[in-house]
Amino acid sequence: MSKETTDNSLRKNRLGVLGIVFFVVAASAPLVGMTGAVPIAILAGNGAAAPGAYLLVGITLILFSVGFTTMTSKVTNAGAFFAYVGRGLGKNWGIGSAFASVVGYVTIQLAIYGFFGGLLAYQINADIGIDMPWYVWALVAWILVTGLSLLSVDVGAKVLGTLMALEVLSLFIAGIAILANHSGSMDFAASFSPMNIFAGGFEGGAGIAIAFALASFIGFEATAIYGEESKDPKRAVPRATYWAIGLITVLFTVVSFAMVTGLGAANVVGEVAGISEGGLNPAAVLFSLVETNVGHWLVIVMEWLVVSSLFAGLLAFQNANSRYIYALGRAGVLPKSFGTTNATGAPTGGVIVTSALAVIVIVVFTVFELDPIANLFFWMSAITAVAIMLVEILVSIAVIRYFMKNPGTHWFKAIIAPVLSVLMLVVGEYLLMSRFNLLSGLAPTPEEAGNAWALSSLGWFLVLLPFVALVIGFIWGLINKHDEGKLSEDVLS
Repeated sequence: MSKETTDNSLRKNRLGVLGIVFFVVAASAPLVGMTGAVPIAILAGNGAAAPGAYLLVGITLILFSVGFTTMTSKVTNAGAFFAYVGRGLGKNWGIGSAFASVVGYVTIQLAIYGFFGGLLAYQINADIGIDMPWYVWALVAWILVTGLSLLSVDVGAKVLGTLMALEVLSLFIAGIAILANHSGSMDFAASFSPMNIFAGGFEGGAGIAIAFALASFIGFEATAIYGEESKDPKRAVPRATYWAIGLITVLFTVVSFAMVTGLGAANVVGEVAGISEGGLNPAAVLFSLVETNVGHWLVIVMEWLVVSSLFAGLLAFQNANSRYIYALGRAGVLPKSFGTTNATGAPTGGVIVTSALAVIVIVVFTVFELDPIANLFFWMSAITAVAIMLVEILVSIAVIRYFMKNPGTHWFKAIIAPVLSVLMLVVGEYLLMSRFNLLSGLAPTPEEAGNAWALSSLGWFLVLLPFVALVIGFIWGLINKHDEGKLSEDVLS
């Protein structure tokens, strides 16, 4: 592949560590996870030990990040996972992982469009009295996100930085206020002892809680995607990764522990069930605690910050998607027209493809009158969790193989941490897949929703979709011989 021209490359030195962190934390949408996933993890999972599940997942992902970030000294590429797996396991596995990654990132953005449209339609109608269908608000967001993603990447980082700062600040205010008001009721053993974290086993409550916790971290791994546009990527990407995982872990752990403490560890499951109407309104759990311990004003602020959190997630994943497709186009895996940039350095081809896919799906779900949250959000976000976990496993295996063939890196970074992360991530993937019916709502019958591996036909299709994409990508790599030279510079050199 020939060297990129100035007019066809991402602009360098646009993002510092904080800019990358803004994109990554915004992608994880912590306020959405705190109001949606945490109450379900408590109710259907391991009860008061849900904070421990989030802490455990954070530690697992830090182990993954040791090997992941070590590869940044060898590869700096907008299609990070694609390039890392290709470098360690070969071109065909790299392309396979790329296809699985695209499935993961496209589906999570589609999920957020559904949640954003459905939530805003309800909230605007309730607060202002304007009754518009969900797809109108989803399309408004689509226009704004497409426009912003065509601008310089640092413009998007500034927008996300503002939204993320407000979101994180509101959560810390809520968590600290609840803990301060219930300081005498804190039960660390109930939330963090291994015996309680793993209560019910992987087939029961512990597995459910860990699966929801894993899903809440999706997006942190996107740090390396911005390596080409960062200042000093070999330092910025590792630092941003650790900062992002650390911040997300602390946020989820502290605030979920505050929720357990505020409701009382001994009776937390019953309290969550009562407040959330049996899990039908999980956001009511955090909002009721904020109402009591801080004030109604913060409830109003947080209700609107949930909307801005979703918008921030849309913009973050739009940028991640478009850069992944750009990298695949540049490498010759996808048509070359996808690997183009505009005058500001934004990946035009990737933005157009990503936006086109989004609007097509929004139209399809609208025509078939499918629910934006119960269908679009839950189906797509469940696929994402399985897809990204699959690729993380491949990345860790690729790191091990690469450094075994190219010794010289510290043994812990090159072998021990990646091996531990593979073991823990495989367990995590098993939990996500076995609990796919809870994540997606696609159990054969409502009575089977809590049973492991109980899936409808559509559920089985969706849970296996990332693996199908992996196989298709691998086969495409086998038959796409004429692109070997184009791929070598991005992946194999």
